[in-house]
Amino acid sequence: MKLRDKIAVITGGSRGIGAAIARRYVAEGAKVAIADLLLEESQALAKELGAAAFSVPLDVTRQDSIDAMVSAVVGRFGGIDILVNNAAIFDMAPIAEITRESYRKVFAVNVEGLLFTLQAVARRMIEQKRGGKIINFASQAGRRGEALVAVYCASKAAVVSLTQSAGLGLIKHGINVNGIAPGVVDTAMWDDVDRLFARYEGRPIGEKKRLVGEAVPYGRMGKAEDLLGMAVFLASADSDYVVAQTYNVDGGNVPG
Repeated sequence: MKLRDKIAVITGGSRGIGAAIARRYVAEGAKVAIADLLLEESQALAKELGAAAFSVPLDVTRQDSIDAMVSAVVGRFGGIDILVNNAAIFDMAPIAEITRESYRKVFAVNVEGLLFTLQAVARRMIEQKRGGKIINFASQAGRRGEALVAVYCASKAAVVSLTQSAGLGLIKHGINVNGIAPGVVDTAMWDDVDRLFARYEGRPIGEKKRLVGEAVPYGRMGKAEDLLGMAVFLASADSDYVVAQTYNVDGGNVPG
């Protein structure tokens, strides 16, 4: 078990990639806080995982919610060793139709929320004086622009940059900050993405999802489980000398 007795927080942990990581971390010996707005789903997952997991409400757009989450995890498990910054939202529109409301909403979750969750947990890790691991979820969208996805792409590019800066700033405290950039992953979020592409590109529902899967050099869309090896590596002692990196786990979509 690579994460025995470690305490992990997973934001957006109730479904999709976050839920898959929660299951794997528990299997690797960690205690896991599933931090999410979707309380019914996070509570159901915590019940499935047993005493090693619990559900904690989190709205990353509110500092009081972030602080309350940190306090709840410390109160329950005694500290925090790992943070997986996975909570994110998606929106898209042609450049000429982007609204300030959409821009602010996406950046409030994907950038501001990620940064201030990282900050709150990092402060706790510094107080604990035992280091820690922080994993930020970027995206292949943060590696290149896309005509209909400017705001989301920009938000994920910001995650890559914040990962570099935070990694360089926190390693002196023994805190490794790194990132994962998934490609197209078959989750509930991608069903929403598919519907938006259908609207803006005039496609039948399901066609865009099929096409992007066929275009992946590996031969298919990713699954949440495809990201687990990297998520465990970056949370474990195996990555102690890895600092400020963001790894593509995308089936070859963005050659590195």
